[in-house]
Amino acid sequence: MAADIAEQPGGFARLLDGEHTGLIAGVAAEVARRRPRNVVFVARGTSDHAALYGAYLTEIRLGLPVASASPSAITLFGARPNFTDTLVIGVSQSGGSPDLTGVLKVARETGGLTLAVTNNPESPLAQAAELSIDVAAGHERAVAATKTYTAELLALLLLIEGIRSGDGTLPADERAALDKLPQLAEDALADRTADDLAQRYRFASRMVTTGRGYAYPTAREAALKLMETSYLPALSFSGADLLHGPLAMTDPDVPVLAVVGDGPGGQSMRDVVTRLGERRADVVTIGATDVPGAAGRLSVPAVTDERYSALLDILPLQKLALALALARGEDPDSPRGLKKVTSTL
Repeated sequence: MAADIAEQPGGFARLLDGEHTGLIAGVAAEVARRRPRNVVFVARGTSDHAALYGAYLTEIRLGLPVASASPSAITLFGARPNFTDTLVIGVSQSGGSPDLTGVLKVARETGGLTLAVTNNPESPLAQAAELSIDVAAGHERAVAATKTYTAELLALLLLIEGIRSGDGTLPADERAALDKLPQLAEDALADRTADDLAQRYRFASRMVTTGRGYAYPTAREAALKLMETSYLPALSFSGADLLHGPLAMTDPDVPVLAVVGDGPGGQSMRDVVTRLGERRADVVTIGATDVPGAAGRLSVPAVTDERYSALLDILPLQKLALALALARGEDPDSPRGLKKVTSTL
């Protein structure tokens, strides 16, 4: 897991090279030409969190409504929704789960434009889709996904921005900002605060993660990593949902990891941190600047646009999950009961 985490700056650089960006640009141009009116994502686990990031990008940047498919409606109950004028995007590291493939097959048969985003271009998911994107993360050693997750995020960002441009080509300022990501990721991974925080939370019995907008997928992915590697119950809420009831369970014994960036989503989270402070909750933020009311911060580099934060904010949280598992005497590389490829129907 440590090796996978460390390879993410290189993964960003690889996906940003001319060959891969050109292939994604071609897919984006074809999607733009087909002019879908709706977008549906289908994914599971970590990839579902990447898909949620894609959903925010799609609604905010493209102005298209987004839904998340319910695979069981198709694979268990035999439903055949009409996907005419709909872009259906399957996101999966392995591309091997039959339920996701089943959704793309039905979507293609009923008039949808189907796209697979996967780390295995020869997978059943990629073969079932009309279009496919290889996230090019390379072999992932640990069961818990890390580098494939951030590769999916970057691939979806390149795709959505390419669709927005109309011809797949990124504007010069966008490309310049993205070219900084590998070094920014190196800087984020160099910070050792996560190792210290792991000792502080070694005996925690449960945790809460929270964020809004582009940060919400990060909060959900962080909770999953803590559960997978440390077997620590971790509940994830959007900042808004946290205030609608779950806030009542927070107290000094429940650590809260709050993703707080500098954009609109992050600004709204500052009020959430204030409310958590009133409950005397143990709050640690993830972001580029300190937030009043928080007891600590996992530092990440500042970025010019909140869209990019998701690719960096998860990095110290991955390190925290790794360090916490080791501090609790667990093996994060081989979590009990889990396999690298999960096959569901």
